[in-house]
Amino acid sequence: MKITLLTVGKTDIPWVKEGLEMYLSRLRHYVNFEIREISELKKVSALSKEQIKQKEGELILKETKPSDDVILLDEHGGEYRSVEFAELIGKKMALSSRDIVFVIGGAYGFSQEVYARKDSMLSLSKMTYSHQLVRTVFAEQLYRAFTIIKGEPYHHE
Repeated sequence: MKITLLTVGKTDIPWVKEGLEMYLSRLRHYVNFEIREISELKKVSALSKEQIKQKEGELILKETKPSDDVILLDEHGGEYRSVEFAELIGKKMALSSRDIVFVIGGAYGFSQEVYARKDSMLSLSKMTYSHQLVRTVFAEQLYRAFTIIKGEPYHHE
């Protein structure tokens, strides 16, 4: 099993990138994990929000396989405490060999086609985070989940 974080756009804020790289290196001790970045669209000023979502959606769908377990990071998704998220990841790993692809969309969210393709949705918070910062927040939570699964002392409860 492989876990992928698929994102629209690159991470260019140095301190966000540094934090993301730290959790990437930690996660690799537990799972085959990668981040795949879809390039931001060029010349979007003439496009509507819906057109942008549509074009980004096409790129997202090209990056997923029919066999992937696609989980959208979306404000309308289910919210989990860290221990519950760890249980979810643990169950997926134990009961399925499907690769998991977590997806962070662009600034305007996801197209209807991406929503139709998803297997589930996850919300990291009721608050809104920048699309760059949420990558690091997600990577930290995934790392935390694996330390909980392994019974390591990172998480205090």
